[in-house]
Amino acid sequence: MILKLSVGRMLAVFIKEFQQMLRDRLTFAMAVGIPVLQLILFGYAINTDPKGLPTALVAADDSPMARSISASLQNTGYFRIVHQGTSEREAEHLLETGDAQFVVVIPPQFGRRLVRGEKPQLLVAVDATDPSAAGNALAALSGVASRALQPDLHGPLQPLRAEAPAYDVVVHRRYNPEGLSRYNIVPGLVGTILTMTMVMLTGLGMTRERERGTMENLLATPVLPAEVMAGKILPYVVIGYIQLGVILGAAWLLFDVPMTGSVLLLLGMIGIFIVANLGVGFTFSTIARNQLQAVQMTFFFFLPSMLLSGFMFPFRGMPQWAQWLGEVLPLTHFLRIVRGIMLKGAQAADLWGDVWPMLAFMGVAGAVALMRYRQTID
Repeated sequence: MILKLSVGRMLAVFIKEFQQMLRDRLTFAMAVGIPVLQLILFGYAINTDPKGLPTALVAADDSPMARSISASLQNTGYFRIVHQGTSEREAEHLLETGDAQFVVVIPPQFGRRLVRGEKPQLLVAVDATDPSAAGNALAALSGVASRALQPDLHGPLQPLRAEAPAYDVVVHRRYNPEGLSRYNIVPGLVGTILTMTMVMLTGLGMTRERERGTMENLLATPVLPAEVMAGKILPYVVIGYIQLGVILGAAWLLFDVPMTGSVLLLLGMIGIFIVANLGVGFTFSTIARNQLQAVQMTFFFFLPSMLLSGFMFPFRGMPQWAQWLGEVLPLTHFLRIVRGIMLKGAQAADLWGDVWPMLAFMGVAGAVALMRYRQTID
């Protein structure tokens, strides 16, 4: 028996399916919105050659040569002087907290020693937790060393031009001396994996209740909305800590990533981060009508978090508007926290600048989730 295909019947099925797709406005919006979001983020926000990196300048010498070096650093476009002083301790603190990417130290009598032909040293300390963020800036230092003092080396100092450069640049890569990318990637995976799984699991959990018809049984009990929310979230907090144990175990055993700071402090910070993401997932579950929509909304939140947080691309390489958006996301702050604890040995006081945005996000996400849940059961 030969089956004959009917264009008319196929067209009827096509029209029916297209109309059904248009009725599901949320799914249609996600199908259009995710590609647009990817185009905008990859086209405008992603930059693998960050410039304007915050630099602390410690100038213990006020000679014209020292001023020429400072000007030449800024002229490269890679270095943005955010702090000037003579205290190395203060500059080192900026490096530890992440407020500075570089610390440039011009030692005392730098100009005098240079005139004497003693070839003094220019000390540069760099936060190497993200090797890709500072790679091009470090390469630009060689050009600074060879050209910065050319306008000053004239007359009696003309012979020093032949000794290019007239001084040595000594670079200290802090927190990741060998420039290993796994020291940056593996700690970042802690936050990235938790973001995806915590939001998705919570969203699917609540949506599954409605699809199976068990939500009505839950609503018939005297359980309050806040109690339902807490009861739904807490099991996933346990799962989050189990995931943390697996990732950290692999980080130490397989990748040899150091744990310089306090493990207990890291566990406390991860608790805040997990609850913040679970609040987002709970909110999505009150909006989605089925599990597919919950998964779609998860990726709509996960994609900007991954791209704008500094996990895949240098955070300071993004335009200012993208950095503002990234500062809203909890993953951005958690990546700084986990890398600070594991690689820098950061203390609680050093992390407060990234802790309070996570707490604020957690409070807003929890309030929205509870409000949406009340509207759902009403």
